[in-house]
Amino acid sequence: MPPSKLLLSIVELGGYPNFTPLYRDLGFEVVVENRMRKAIGFLKRRKPDVIVTEFNFQSDFRDRTSSLESLLAAVQRLPDVRVIVFYETEYASQFARLRERLPVHHALAFPVDAGELRGTLTGILQAAGIDV
Repeated sequence: MPPSKLLLSIVELGGYPNFTPLYRDLGFEVVVENRMRKAIGFLKRRKPDVIVTEFNFQSDFRDRTSSLESLLAAVQRLPDVRVIVFYETEYASQFARLRERLPVHHALAFPVDAGELRGTLTGILQAAGIDV
């Protein structure tokens, strides 16, 4: 039996296709969270191989630009976890500043192309030595 691959999908705002069938087609067990706090809590119990999430710029935050910052800070303690972020091109400069401080494996601008997402995930699995 092949090793289990776990993908945490964080869908706070959504508005894009449900990629769960694509994730499952690649052999991932998929957990979906709709709140960043719940996703960070999940990381205390289980370690996913991949996290797919959104960058939602929030100008009203006093000390950060997005709840994504809290997630990425938590993921820094989990060096083998790969993070893929979907972002709006209008917030590319804010997202770039965030990426200067906190690593992101790959970023995809909206509208997210399913083929590019599949290719990114396949590359992650192959780099980990997992057959796709």
